[in-house]
Amino acid sequence: MMNVKKRFICIYVLIAAALVLLILGGCMAGPEYHPPQLTTVPSEWAGVSETSASQPSLATAKNADITQWWRQFNDPLLNELVEEALNNSPDLQIAGTLVRQARSSRGIAIGGLWPSLSGSASFQQSHAVGTFPDDSRKNLYQAGFDAVWELDLFGGVRRGVEVAGANVQASIENVRDAYVSLIAEVALNYIQLRGCQREIVIAQDNLKAQRHTAGITHKLMDVGFSSALDVANAQSNIAATEAQIPIFETSARQSIYALSVLLGQPPGALLERLSPAGAIPIVPAEIPAGIPSELLRRRPDIRKAEAEIHAATAQIGVAVAQLFPSFSLTGTMNWQNNMLRNWLTAANRSFSYGPSVNWPIFQGGAIISNIHLQEALRDEAFITYQKTVLAAFQDVENALIAFKNEQARRKSLSDAVTANRRAVDLSLQLYTAGQIDFLNVLVAQRSLYTSEDALVQSERNIATDIIALYKALGGGWESMEVK
Repeated sequence: MMNVKKRFICIYVLIAAALVLLILGGCMAGPEYHPPQLTTVPSEWAGVSETSASQPSLATAKNADITQWWRQFNDPLLNELVEEALNNSPDLQIAGTLVRQARSSRGIAIGGLWPSLSGSASFQQSHAVGTFPDDSRKNLYQAGFDAVWELDLFGGVRRGVEVAGANVQASIENVRDAYVSLIAEVALNYIQLRGCQREIVIAQDNLKAQRHTAGITHKLMDVGFSSALDVANAQSNIAATEAQIPIFETSARQSIYALSVLLGQPPGALLERLSPAGAIPIVPAEIPAGIPSELLRRRPDIRKAEAEIHAATAQIGVAVAQLFPSFSLTGTMNWQNNMLRNWLTAANRSFSYGPSVNWPIFQGGAIISNIHLQEALRDEAFITYQKTVLAAFQDVENALIAFKNEQARRKSLSDAVTANRRAVDLSLQLYTAGQIDFLNVLVAQRSLYTSEDALVQSERNIATDIIALYKALGGGWESMEVK
């Protein structure tokens, strides 16, 4: 009868503890998290408002889907490379493992909300020294269970779960940021490759024209209308142009190596596929930049910084909860006997149960100092968030102004190429007719090559500026799935 009473008392204690936990479920130590509010968000992009409508490609304040912005270049090979990188990149795989780690840590934190139960069992046999084993052998069978449930009355454990959940979100945003960076790196290296290949073609075309001119100088020298100096200058011009080609070939090959590694392959894996020359992708006619306030929700690095504020705020609650007592329900049950057949009978059973409390009355100010530490870390996270937002605004504005001004530069370079081509034709005609010396031809050819090469670089810069703008806007991660 007594045992039945004890069992009922134990059940009542557990029910009462559970009710107390439910009643105090809303009692959470520390401050509640609220999303940060900024008062310094501009209403529009300065680069968009200054963009001239006469430019062939515009950055506008329109909202548009930029989840797969690289497809706007209309380059099928670029699309293939990006998709392969997203499937095979080691950087994304590493970022994915960090998400799994964070989720596992959250599972550990959640485990602290539940009771823990452990079991044990043992067998021992002994005999006295100086006696026959059969006469002094003793067997001992033991088994038992231990249970502990720490009641999270002041929310310290729940704040820990909140910290872990915010860390999971931060790790997810880190993966998204890796997506954005990876796509931009693939596109940038691809543009670099196509630009170098275009520079090689221009150098070879100019080299062909310069060799033709050198042949003319040889013929004129043979008939006495030119000097050996003209021939030497023509050969020097050829050699200078030839010297540029290995530089471009090196840059092109390095871009292929970089793309291969980004795709998770050995450096030379894409040589056969990417070595054939291709054009620099055509830039889209319109690049939607949206409005600055949208950037706060779109860029993964800003979202990550916000999640880190959340984690730091919840960590204050973990520290504050240490000021309060912790209550636990404990229970043990053991069986012990020297005979196996009577091992689990009631006579061989012992048990104990009851509540316990632990209150850190004096810690030399360590708990208060820890609270102040966590508050300072929260403030640091908020300042870091503000800095991240400002840097994001700067990234967009830098890309906008670079894109706008590079288009103006490209127009001037295009005009210069047209003028230099005419100058080369005229100078060669006049030189052949004996009306000018060879120095004019030399200057015209060098100017043409310089302006054509600069024009290619400008076209490449425009494409890279657009990529930088899309990256600054945080596009590319929206359709991804973080596992």
